[in-house]
Amino acid sequence: MPLHQYHFNASISSSSSTFLAPPSAFASSSRTQNFSLPLRNSEICRCVATPQEAKTPTGASLLPVSPSFFSSSAIMYLRIAYKTSVSRNANIGKLQAGYLFPEVARRRNAHKEKYPDAQVISLGIGDTTEPIPDVITSSMSKHIFQKCQALSTLEGYSGYGAEQGEKSLRAAIRSTFYADLGINDDDIFVSDGAKCDISRLQVVFGSDVTMAVQDPSYPAYVDSSVIMGQTGQFQKDVEKYANIEYMNCTPVNGFFPDLSKSARTDIIFFCSPNNPTGAAATREQLTRLVQFAKDNGSIIVYDSAYAMYMSDDNPRSIFEIPGAREVAIETSSFSKYAGFTGVRLGWTVVPKELLFSDGFPVARDFNRVVCTCFNGASNIAQAGGLACLSPEGLKVYGGRNAPYVWVHFPGRSSWEVFAEILEKTHVVTTPGSGFGPGGEGFVRVSAFGHRANVLEACKRFRQLYK
Repeated sequence: MPLHQYHFNASISSSSSTFLAPPSAFASSSRTQNFSLPLRNSEICRCVATPQEAKTPTGASLLPVSPSFFSSSAIMYLRIAYKTSVSRNANIGKLQAGYLFPEVARRRNAHKEKYPDAQVISLGIGDTTEPIPDVITSSMSKHIFQKCQALSTLEGYSGYGAEQGEKSLRAAIRSTFYADLGINDDDIFVSDGAKCDISRLQVVFGSDVTMAVQDPSYPAYVDSSVIMGQTGQFQKDVEKYANIEYMNCTPVNGFFPDLSKSARTDIIFFCSPNNPTGAAATREQLTRLVQFAKDNGSIIVYDSAYAMYMSDDNPRSIFEIPGAREVAIETSSFSKYAGFTGVRLGWTVVPKELLFSDGFPVARDFNRVVCTCFNGASNIAQAGGLACLSPEGLKVYGGRNAPYVWVHFPGRSSWEVFAEILEKTHVVTTPGSGFGPGGEGFVRVSAFGHRANVLEACKRFRQLYK
């Protein structure tokens, strides 16, 4: 076979892991499959895949390749004939397996292949399902039409927008969410989503800071910390990374950490209402958190992506707490509030009062990172966001405080329960262990589904666990 092709002898396994999983995580299979793919640059390397059970050729360097890269569940290794002199980022090498939600999606797709006639209901990933109101999409369409017409004229042409966001949208965000909280328009940075801003904030903080997270918590906090080099290696015996403070949040402590037992760290990631548990911190609890940060000279990164689901007196913003502007950053999103998961629009608030230890404003460094790494959110998305905050408004229906149900299965593995539910009910959930060691034994069920599907899922749950 000519050198311009990849050569594969691939072992098929329905339980193969994602790209970063070690070879030991793969299940072997007696069934093999051979196929080839064209390789554009034939002079660089010759790549050969071998089954896991086969012996590695002497002197060969084997690289595991993501099954999803080839749209197959095959386990493949490429024998590399040439490699560069650039070292891999060792911090990325610390990450365990793949990111939680793509792995859930991979198992969902494998289940669909196994049961092609089953009506699979997905309540795992917190994606939205209901149509965006016409008042928003009409505004976006109008903006597109007017912008396209204007762009063809010398007077109407425009290039890059402001990296920090359109002034009108920043003003609308402030007046809608932060009125009377001491936040100014220019404290607000509009972005392509809260998740993106989490990583940009990590760039601001650098690799020398220490980090604390709720346990369990949204995986992006920990994974971005790992990638930035803020952590040690993954400790398999406790399912934690070294040098991260995991603040235990369980039913016993009302899902709020015992701060008297929490070590001092530079940065504290805190989400309320929490993903995945759905627990919302009270005003008294957040007051204690702000004071804890002040006592330790720490910065809180407060994720309020689910604040619009709050139905009681719990704060929707950390800046409702006196003194928070001196120790906190808040990141939020239109994704769950307005169904913008695919539109991509969010914001981060960095008050001018927030200073580094040398007195330099954190906002100025964040602005520099934004201007360096980002050219601003799409003006079409921002037009939709502005319509979202208009008096015509948007009605949002959700559960009590948060759109998640956090279900406990004492003594059982989260992935085991996930597999059982998927196999017996065809409903996709999310294993709690994916959010941190404190999530082991729990499963998160998302309410982000069509009402009929949610009701059908409840019916199936009752039949399984009656």
